[in-house]
Amino acid sequence: MKRHRQERRPDGEEKVRELGLSWVRDASGEVYWDESVAYEMSAGEVVRLEETAAELQELYIVATEEVIRQQRWEEMGVAPEHVALVLQSWEREEFTLYGRFDMVLDWRGQPQLLEYNADTPTALLEAAVVQWQWLQEVKPGLDQWNGLHEKLVAAWQRVGPGKIHFASVADGWEDEVTLAYLEETARQAGRETGHLPMAALGWDAGAGCFTDEAEEPIRTLFKLYPWEWMLREDFARHVERSGCRFLEAPWKVLWSNKAMLAVLWELFPSHPALLPCYRQQGLLGDSYVRKPCFSREGANIRIVQRGRVTDEEEGPYGGEGWVYQAVAENEAQEGHWPVLGVWMVDGEPAGLGIREDRQRITGNASRFVPHWIGGA
Repeated sequence: MKRHRQERRPDGEEKVRELGLSWVRDASGEVYWDESVAYEMSAGEVVRLEETAAELQELYIVATEEVIRQQRWEEMGVAPEHVALVLQSWEREEFTLYGRFDMVLDWRGQPQLLEYNADTPTALLEAAVVQWQWLQEVKPGLDQWNGLHEKLVAAWQRVGPGKIHFASVADGWEDEVTLAYLEETARQAGRETGHLPMAALGWDAGAGCFTDEAEEPIRTLFKLYPWEWMLREDFARHVERSGCRFLEAPWKVLWSNKAMLAVLWELFPSHPALLPCYRQQGLLGDSYVRKPCFSREGANIRIVQRGRVTDEEEGPYGGEGWVYQAVAENEAQEGHWPVLGVWMVDGEPAGLGIREDRQRITGNASRFVPHWIGGA
């Protein structure tokens, strides 16, 4: 895996905006989509990432079965009144559209899992469309690990019949852009779609169903809105009896909880793709990464090395508890720390998106950079 400096396309930013990525730069003018840099991945590295992601998917399934068998609901942040919803969703094997394993390559080239963004991952348009256009114009004839768009279109055909509604926070930013892209892939699959802000989701008590702004019943809802938020809100009491099919499914609240990282290590100690991880502080000595069980954009993560805090991000998370994970054995490239986002679609590895930051925590100011596949 090699970091290369590249010439930016003269009209690159304009082309990226035309694809729907409105925040090529952030409010301060800092570049987000950064095509002045690209990573060359070897074919062997891509194969290892793909195989590791497929294996991690299976490990998560085993770990979930163990959590259910041991009734570890409180540990996983599931309140007693929501246990039946999550359990039934799992037992029915409700459909999962997508997720993103965030990994690094250690000094041996071994993929190591940092965490799984299983419920509301973003940076999807960048991975599926924007970097592919870049490749076709800048590196024509070369390849990229990127089957995301085709796999998403195919996956929508496996969702049950009827109209699919799409909802997210109306932030005018990455959630809405990600949602719009996913809705477009559903349309390309021949599905009828509807769109509404999450705040406009209504409840028809007489019909016993959720409704959109036109009071049309919602039978299938893709919500880019975390389950841990939804289940704290008033309308959560209606979810189980609404008859609505949710994407992502309610059981994804387990996989999006970083407490699952500790369960994985408990069940599969010394697995090469897993970093040691515990719920208790002190078991990793004086070097560790403290992560909230639920968080986004690297918020509230703290890295401690030899007893000293070397990196830390502020934020509103941590109320549901923490995990303590070993520091990954990766290295910076030219002063930047790349994270490899391996996308899963319909339970299978589908492509790669790379973000990098000047610190070890991949925060809100990280940049998305493209990649291509080189030699062996």
